[in-house]
Amino acid sequence: MKPSEIPQLLAEISLADPRVRRTDHIELRAQIAMWAGILADVPYDAAVRYAHEHYTKSTWPILPADIATRWGADVRDRLTRHTGTFEPLQHPDLDPDDEAGYRAALAAERRAVATGHQPPNELRAITAGPAAAEVEQRLAALGTYMPPAVREQLKEFRPDGAERERLIRSGLTDPRTVPCPWDACHAPQGQRCRTRGRDRSDYHPARVEAAHNAARSAA
Repeated sequence: MKPSEIPQLLAEISLADPRVRRTDHIELRAQIAMWAGILADVPYDAAVRYAHEHYTKSTWPILPADIATRWGADVRDRLTRHTGTFEPLQHPDLDPDDEAGYRAALAAERRAVATGHQPPNELRAITAGPAAAEVEQRLAALGTYMPPAVREQLKEFRPDGAERERLIRSGLTDPRTVPCPWDACHAPQGQRCRTRGRDRSDYHPARVEAAHNAARSAA
């Protein structure tokens, strides 16, 4: 986001929460400089959307870290779903033997996916349809692929999987089936909870409860 867009962002947020915007001119300039530094990578439209979502479920003033954290989670989600498969046909002017050009085009494609200018290439045609359902049935017939003794020995090397299995054994639902509702996390569905930008080996209690409630409602 450009520094010149920060005053407009603060003005729009202040319509819902006047506490956010400073009234003293010196403090306001410092606030704009601080928000501009924290939100340098966040597009204006995304910041406004996150603010709207924040105030639909929270009465606490929004912080620039809340917006930056949501943007980082969205970027990770898009890149996780992106297969990284480069489509040469989309670049007819690119020389197949131009390795530097290929790398530059690949990097540009990933940047476009990360920033939301291009949807992730998920190759759904390969992973969906009747063939995929048949594969799932065959895998289900095989049962567990890892003996319990081996799974127990590898528990320390796979803390996330071990924690999810522990929750399921205790009668709860896999937390990854729902996004995390915790304001400081908001991890998307299918991703681990995070604290201060780092993956956790466990899950926020609010997410565990939300997954369990969603499963009960579906039943």
